Amino acid sequence: MPFANSAVTDIIATTIQNRSGTLADNVTNNNAILRRLKAKGNVKPAGGGNVILQEIMYVDSTMINVNSYSGYEVINIAPNSPISAASFNWTQYAGAVTMSGLEMLQNSSKEAIIDLMEGRISVAEAELQNRIDYDIYQDGTGNGGKNITGLALAVPDDPTTGTYGGISRVNYTFWRSQYYRGVTDGGSAVSAANIQAYMSTLALRCVRGNNKPDLWVADQTYFALYLNSLQAIQRISSMDGDGSAGAGFPALKFYGGGMASDVVMGGGISGAVSSTQLTSGATSAHMWALNTDFIFFRPHRDRNFVPIGGERQSVNQDAVVKLIGWAGNLTSSGPQFCGVLIA
Repeated sequence: MPFANSAVTDIIATTIQNRSGTLADNVTNNNAILRRLKAKGNVKPAGGGNVILQEIMYVDSTMINVNSYSGYEVINIAPNSPISAASFNWTQYAGAVTMSGLEMLQNSSKEAIIDLMEGRISVAEAELQNRIDYDIYQDGTGNGGKNITGLALAVPDDPTTGTYGGISRVNYTFWRSQYYRGVTDGGSAVSAANIQAYMSTLALRCVRGNNKPDLWVADQTYFALYLNSLQAIQRISSMDGDGSAGAGFPALKFYGGGMASDVVMGGGISGAVSSTQLTSGATSAHMWALNTDFIFFRPHRDRNFVPIGGERQSVNQDAVVKLIGWAGNLTSSGPQFCGVLIA
């Protein structure tokens, strides 16, 4: 049965469509990692296919054909093109915006409907932002394996096992990220007294030539430890967010290991991530050293927080539902250049 005001559903769809670009920006701005990726141009829409392919280059010691030579010595011209691609599944997210027939009657003017929908869309936006922020730190196995493949798999606590992007870390050591454990490797738990030394050691493990970490993301606990370690030299902080992953994030600088990088807190009032409440933020007692040149946010170009499908009217209710959808994944072309500091 059509609604009394048949233009209402068009207004709803138009309102969502007009806000879709803003929503895409808000989601990337809501997460320190995604904000840095956007600033670097590493938010790269994908066009389709059954998986998202992320091209990689690696060194296969059995195929190296580069060597010195003398005079007429035969030069090795065997093919040497170790170029491959990691593959990542498409993940899909959706938020619902609903309006009952009574609400449509009560807000029958175009302006009133738009005002109501703006509020409803804002709620859906916030939920999508927080959910994706949560999943950025997870391993993708949540919700039956339908979630974004986040840092817990890209830069895991133990990078010597399992598969990431379709590539075995058991068989291919180049695909392993770095890690440093406070108690096991440093001799004591992470504290304000040793965190800078631990960070320097981890950072140096992630260096190859001019490739080095440019962003550290810490949970509230480790960020506080690093902050406390700097009390004697507070002037190196960057409280306005300039040069950091983004304005508004608590941000500091790290100059250890002969490099300069930003340190941000991934979390806040909601605390560490919770598998039961799905609160957003970095995993407790974790600090990631990320080289964001090798990390990408890959939304589908046709499903980047836009309305999904047409009008959805309930069969047995006087209500209409519109869905806001996103599809894509977080990918990496070089997890070996990133690392994690854990207890």
